[in-house]
Amino acid sequence: MSQLTESPTSPASIPVTETPAAPSVPIAPAVDVALLGEQLMGRWGDIRRTARTLAARADMKRVEGQSMLEHRERVMGQLHALVTEKAVHRAFPISVGGNENHGGNIAGFEELVLADPSLQIKSGVQWGLFGAAVMHLGTEYHHKKYLPGIMNLEIPGAFAMTETGHGSDVAAVGTTATFDTHSGEFVLNTPFRAAWKDYLGNAAVDGRAAVVFAQLITQGVNHGVHAFFVPLRDENGFLAGIGGEDDGLKGGLNGIDNGRLHFTDVRVPRADLLNRYGDVAEDGTYSSSIASSGRRFFTMLGTLVQGRVSLDGAAVVASKLALTIALTYGSERRQFTAGSESNEEVILDYQRHQRRLLPRLATTYAMSFAHEVFLAKFDGVFSGAHDTDADRQDLETIAAALKPLSTWAALDIIQESREACGGQGFLVENRLTSLRADLDVYVTFEGDNNVLLQLVAKRLLTDYSRRFAHAGPGVMAQFVVDQVNEAAINRTGLRSLVQNVRDFGSTARSVGNIRDEDSQRQLLTDRVQAMVAEIAQHLRPASKLPKVEAAALFNSNQNALIEAARAHGELLQWEAFTDGVHAVGDEGTRQVLTWLRDLFGLSLIEKNAAWYLIHGRISGQRALAITSYIDDRLLPRLREHALDLVAAFEFTPEHLGASIALGAEKQRQDEARDYYRAQREAGVAPVAEKNIGRSERA
Repeated sequence: MSQLTESPTSPASIPVTETPAAPSVPIAPAVDVALLGEQLMGRWGDIRRTARTLAARADMKRVEGQSMLEHRERVMGQLHALVTEKAVHRAFPISVGGNENHGGNIAGFEELVLADPSLQIKSGVQWGLFGAAVMHLGTEYHHKKYLPGIMNLEIPGAFAMTETGHGSDVAAVGTTATFDTHSGEFVLNTPFRAAWKDYLGNAAVDGRAAVVFAQLITQGVNHGVHAFFVPLRDENGFLAGIGGEDDGLKGGLNGIDNGRLHFTDVRVPRADLLNRYGDVAEDGTYSSSIASSGRRFFTMLGTLVQGRVSLDGAAVVASKLALTIALTYGSERRQFTAGSESNEEVILDYQRHQRRLLPRLATTYAMSFAHEVFLAKFDGVFSGAHDTDADRQDLETIAAALKPLSTWAALDIIQESREACGGQGFLVENRLTSLRADLDVYVTFEGDNNVLLQLVAKRLLTDYSRRFAHAGPGVMAQFVVDQVNEAAINRTGLRSLVQNVRDFGSTARSVGNIRDEDSQRQLLTDRVQAMVAEIAQHLRPASKLPKVEAAALFNSNQNALIEAARAHGELLQWEAFTDGVHAVGDEGTRQVLTWLRDLFGLSLIEKNAAWYLIHGRISGQRALAITSYIDDRLLPRLREHALDLVAAFEFTPEHLGASIALGAEKQRQDEARDYYRAQREAGVAPVAEKNIGRSERA
């Protein structure tokens, strides 16, 4: 083999002095606002934007200071505008002029909260509850007879389920519908005061009909709660046998005419039983395609889950609105000369202000991503694409998990945003006080939040017991064993991991381990599973106890059940947020969202640090390290991107409607700074008394 040789004078032999490479400076990540906005708008982004265009119109927006009667009249007029704009037909059957677009329909209605929550809820009563009950619980006969009038608002209606004495316990309502075989009619009665239908939108003034939920009794047998189409009023007022009252002024949502209804021997034609799941023949014989009365009841109620879907989504939109106002104001309002003798600091630069708002921004992003998953699940069920019994049960569980978390969080976020804006936040013109008042009731209607979380906990216990019904103590002790498949994750949100959660020891490593995505998942998942396993062990004797003792045992674990369900809902949100991060193509945006996701996950662990410490999942050192990492690393990083993160919500000035988020505060602050700067430059600024002695000493 020959060798390649070089002569002494060849270029390769001449020493070359290389210029040292400039040290690499990491490029700070930037948020692609347009890309992120498109992702947040989700699958039905075009419908959301169409709804927002409508919500931005002056005639659709709330007028502050109106009387209750004026507000009600305005909102009813706005409902007619929704009909004119064909904004109400999307979910209804094609046979009556609808589009059968269930997910898009909910997405559009959620955005109406930007105009006025009263408008969003009253439209939801008319088309999402009253109309949807006729659509989902009725048959083709009811669709053709009633849906066109419901859709075009010729038949304003109420959804008469809740009673003064029974709200969340629908199965125990007192109103009865007894079949009279001689007349072929049902006889509707409210036998006592607590059975009056209450808190019903459209009942006090506008409603001409209602879907009334009552105990169906025929041939001496109570077949449980069924729904009936019942006319209420004509141009002269209530029809014979029907009475009612106005609920009057409320703590919020006063554009809705909530009222009470009661019935005395009201005759309802047999054909007006909404009989998709249960029917009565002319001779009074009852029949149903669902043999189990319990399963039949939950199937009927499950068709009406869209109310919880829309409340979850509206709470997310309202949270985004509040944070956009508060973070914009915080980036412009100046207070105290902490780091300068002359310039006051922007309040969002203070760590405490960041602590107040940025974790709530992270929560809002988690809620937003989770809602899109929830909405897609809802659309899959109601479009028929994924409509098995398991799918419907999963949808009901997700609804019962997410609606409480988002509505509670919305109240917290709006209130903290109000306080973060000081006196300006208390002015009605800046929207936050009215928004807080209107969303207050979201936490109790369409299911009280605590009751809903109890339903989630029961589902978790059911899944747990099915898996471990015949397991011995050794298997029970190793509950966290292996990774479950994606289908199971979608159903329950529970993940089993390869190893038990353990603390990794040194302080130096603690933050790095917790910051890792898999470690966050491990800690959040293990908490849910450990809580469910512990409760299951406590309740294990219940099946062998007398009813009274079993109920007492369950009651003694009720709070733990609700806390486990809350943890499960938070895990669902974290998983959805993480999936959303992975879906981002832009590297800078993905990095910022990762920090925001970490803030959400670590804030959950920090909030529940006592549980993790008591159960030996983390050490005291690690708990301290989590707080330090949030304060010293995540908050400063995210502070630089806060305005971009809210800009991605795509709100226009017409949507915000708050002067402090539209430049008024910046103008005031700039004027003040210019004034003092001019004084200093002209040498006419007075000397502060505290500086006189200092100057003399110098």
